[in-house]
Amino acid sequence: MVVNLTGTTWLRELRPDPDPRHVLVCFPPGGGSITAYRPLAQRFATGTAIFAVQYPGRQDRLGEPALTEFTALADHTARDLLRWPATTRIALFGHSMGATVAYETARRLDTAGRTPSHLFVSGRPTPSFDETGRVHEGDDNTLIAELERLANDPAALAVLRTEPALAELVLPAVRADYRAVETYRHTPTAPLRCPITALVSTDDPTTTVAQAGEWRDFTTAGFESAVFPGRHFYLDIPETVPAVADLLARRLTTQASPIQEATTQTATPTRTSSSNSRG
Repeated sequence: MVVNLTGTTWLRELRPDPDPRHVLVCFPPGGGSITAYRPLAQRFATGTAIFAVQYPGRQDRLGEPALTEFTALADHTARDLLRWPATTRIALFGHSMGATVAYETARRLDTAGRTPSHLFVSGRPTPSFDETGRVHEGDDNTLIAELERLANDPAALAVLRTEPALAELVLPAVRADYRAVETYRHTPTAPLRCPITALVSTDDPTTTVAQAGEWRDFTTAGFESAVFPGRHFYLDIPETVPAVADLLARRLTTQASPIQEATTQTATPTRTSSSNSRG
């Protein structure tokens, strides 16, 4: 039984539970912070504790330099997770950039003999997908334009163009995250020994439904994919959050059969063509 879980330098508690059966650790998308997962954390019932990874260079870690390599982010996160009791049943969930960091963290836990109970990856092609973009080398306007391209409401980002002080505060972490995304190259190793669920949205310009399905090759345990309506940041849609939380909660409380594959669709996909990944 999991007891006495506390936050660390890298981990922040979003939903406490005095006696959790499961612990879900969430990894923010590029440019994001732990607040991205507060609405999701609120949807879980008793028995599940929710933590999120706070990358340096934002919020309460604003004074720390942002890291520009997924391997470094995963090394630090795994080190903190391994300080928890060995009986802790840990599942990992990451969206966009966070999906790859979650995967790299899962590899480290697997190697240490602390295989996660489940890996959830959202809005991101597999680690073997090589990003060819160079957004991180562009000027601030280039960064803002990319954020607008992915946003559910691009107009909400206009403040970054009109408030230089805010842009100066926010964009360094965004640039560092894009550098991490665009320079990451996967080093092949044995597949993970935990089940993987790949989540994707119907109109995501960074990840297709077919690409999400390719995550099946990264596990020797169960695999499934789930499709939700919306664009890249479909998790920001209030109506979608309960459905995502329900899927995660059900998978945390059920054992997937080895080599079992399923696909759950909550909307009809609108396209399956390949595209470059971002964020």
